[in-house]
Amino acid sequence: MSLEQLLSSLTIFVLAILVGFEVISKVPATLHTPLMSGANSIHGIVLVGAMLIAAVANNPLSFVLSVVAVAFASMNVVGGYLVTDRMLEMFKKRPASGAARAGTGAGAGTGAGAGTGAGAGTGAGAGTGAGSKAAGSKAEA
Repeated sequence: MSLEQLLSSLTIFVLAILVGFEVISKVPATLHTPLMSGANSIHGIVLVGAMLIAAVANNPLSFVLSVVAVAFASMNVVGGYLVTDRMLEMFKKRPASGAARAGTGAGAGTGAGAGTGAGAGTGAGAGTGAGSKAAGSKAEA
């Protein structure tokens, strides 16, 4: 590799770092985890490339470096899927316990006669909804 090729490759590498930093710094926090889990799972391409390089390695240093690349790419792929699975678990509905479900439903609400809404809420007290608000107001008066 000539000095000119090395400088050209190094320039592209540094510019890629700067552009990547600028792009990632503009991503809101709510999107960071989904984007990173997707990016980590894309490292399957890196894994395939590292395996191809390992297959054609002709000296011990190339082989060791390619095996290290395969190991890191594998960890990144597995980590990406684990992060994605953990992130998707946050959106699954958890089964409610019997005690927590007892006070929910139409006409039930929080507080004794205070609240707003269309008749749905949580808690054991009466008072949310269009019809219950007037009854709650009478109870307070």
